[in-house]
Amino acid sequence: MRVAIALALGGLLLAGAAPAQDAQNGRKVAGMCRTCHGLDGYAKIPIAPHIGGEPQSYLVEQLTAFKSGTRQHEMMTVVASGLSEQQILDVSAWYASHTATAELAVGANPEDAPQDCVACHGTAGISELDTAPNLAAETNIYIDTQLKAFRLGKRKNEIMSGVAADLTDAEIRAYADWYAASKLTITAPVEAN
Repeated sequence: MRVAIALALGGLLLAGAAPAQDAQNGRKVAGMCRTCHGLDGYAKIPIAPHIGGEPQSYLVEQLTAFKSGTRQHEMMTVVASGLSEQQILDVSAWYASHTATAELAVGANPEDAPQDCVACHGTAGISELDTAPNLAAETNIYIDTQLKAFRLGKRKNEIMSGVAADLTDAEIRAYADWYAASKLTITAPVEAN
C-alpha cells in the first residue's frame, strides 16, 4: 500500500513540475512576432507561415529547434534564441488558443488533393496531427521552399524528409499551389476579444 501511495504522489509531483503556460502573457510575447506572423497568427509577409491555430506542441517544437540551432533561419534563429523556455510555452499557447479553419478554393475537387499530404495536413490544409503544421493558404513560395529544403536535407523531419526526397519540382509546385488556394480563417479565443 505504501508503495502505491508513494508512486501516486511521485507521479503528482512530476506532473506538477512542468511549467504552466500563460496564453495572455504569450500575447505580450507575440508582440515581437506580429510584424511577420500577425498578432492573430495570420502571416503578414509571404515568406512567413500562418501560425494561428497551430498545435501548441508543434509551435514549441519549432521554436525550440530555432533556439537550439537544429533548425536555421536568419530571423527566427535570432528571435528564438532570445526567448526563455517560459516565453516559448506562453507564446505557443497564445497562438494555439486561436482556431484555424479552411475551405477549399471554389470549384476545387477534394479528390484532386495531393495524396502524399492529406493524411497529415488535411485536404484543405488543416492539420490532422499535433506534429504537422497547417498548410491552408500558405503562399505557394513558402510551401515550395520548405519542400525543397526537406528534399535537399537542409531541413530534416522523420516523415517529411522521406516524403519530399522523391518529389519533382512540378509535384512540389502542384502541392504548393493546391494548399495556397485554400481560404484560411483564424479566429481569436473568446477571452482575447
